[in-house]
Amino acid sequence: MFKEEHEVINMGAPQHPGTVMSTVVNVHSDTVVPDHIVWSLFNTLFFNPCCLGFVAFAFSVKSRDRKMVGDVMGAQSYASTAKCLNIWAVVLGLLMTVGLIVMLVILLPGAIRAAKANYGGGF
Repeated sequence: MFKEEHEVINMGAPQHPGTVMSTVVNVHSDTVVPDHIVWSLFNTLFFNPCCLGFVAFAFSVKSRDRKMVGDVMGAQSYASTAKCLNIWAVVLGLLMTVGLIVMLVILLPGAIRAAKANYGGGF
């Protein structure tokens, strides 16, 4: 069970004769722990080099589970790992994509010229 702390502050004496008092109740909310599950799902579907996106998704689900049972420290630990894996998945995925585009730009014209030379220009 969660213990909620309630702070009751007496706002001073009433301004008119009578027994009217006002109070303010501050309820402290739980610490918000982002679980990065949407980012992990995106990386699983689109940037998944070495299965980093899938592993990040698994850690995001673990973080969400820890948050649901009230283990904030465990949720933060799993969320931090998921965030790190997501960053690496995006970086490696972008590097691989850019590398593939650069290879195609460099190698494709040479392959077309070689095909034209070997097959007499009927390509």
